[in-house]
Amino acid sequence: MRFAYSSNAYMQFSIEETIERIAGLGYAGLELLADVPHAWPAGLLPGRTRAIRECLDRFGLEIANVNGFMMNAVADPRQPYWHPSWIEPDPDYRAIRREHTKRALHLAAELGAPSIQTEPGGPLREGESWAAAAEVFYRELMPCVEVAEKKQVFLLIEPEPGLLVERFEQYLEFAGRVDSPWLGLNFDVGHAFCVGEDPVQWIPRMAEHTKHYHIEDIAATRRHAHLIPGRGAIDLGAALHEIEASGYDGWVTVELYPYVDNPDDAGREAKSFLEAALEDGR
Repeated sequence: MRFAYSSNAYMQFSIEETIERIAGLGYAGLELLADVPHAWPAGLLPGRTRAIRECLDRFGLEIANVNGFMMNAVADPRQPYWHPSWIEPDPDYRAIRREHTKRALHLAAELGAPSIQTEPGGPLREGESWAAAAEVFYRELMPCVEVAEKKQVFLLIEPEPGLLVERFEQYLEFAGRVDSPWLGLNFDVGHAFCVGEDPVQWIPRMAEHTKHYHIEDIAATRRHAHLIPGRGAIDLGAALHEIEASGYDGWVTVELYPYVDNPDDAGREAKSFLEAALEDGR
């Protein structure tokens, strides 16, 4: 496995400076935020895409994944990451999410990224049934699955506490309906812990679906607030050993977007802890 750092911790920096800083921390990869201020696909001219690729090459970084989840550019007042969701009642508003995802897939293909991750449906409205919302999610997602298959970029669902798909059994049910080899799982270790699913037990069970990992720590309260690895209650060393034992040889991306005021120190501490934890169990 290789460690990457998500650019969503660098919301106060340009993508060029972000690339330079992440490379300076010693990470081999970067997860690219397909959002403002880094690479919002709807406003990304071809010259800017080439500039990002050239900057990555100059600093020796690879793209681990494209984050197509966050949509700060839309600036929905309810919540800047989740809305517009796949299951909005207004079909025109849902279309913003759908078309953004298509653009993110195209961007990933242009930059040589193996995958993008997306929101797992969205927050259910009061009285809305899981089955009805999942049907809307399926209808909206399928055109994006077709793009993923054409571009050969994995479209990854990331289970998230409080959203339609928050548990792995729900992911399996939904993915079984889609039935595409280009649909996969972004396994977020912290999210699993938040909903009471032990990552150590679920990593081998979900290995055949997992195309990318997010890693962060979570407090013993299981409140969904990302912490620097080593500062919370998850046995991240055991999780890393299970990932390695599963034969996974892809990217594990550190996601620390709450640390925008000091992303360098957060990323440096995270990398040091994770590398030591992995080595200790070998």
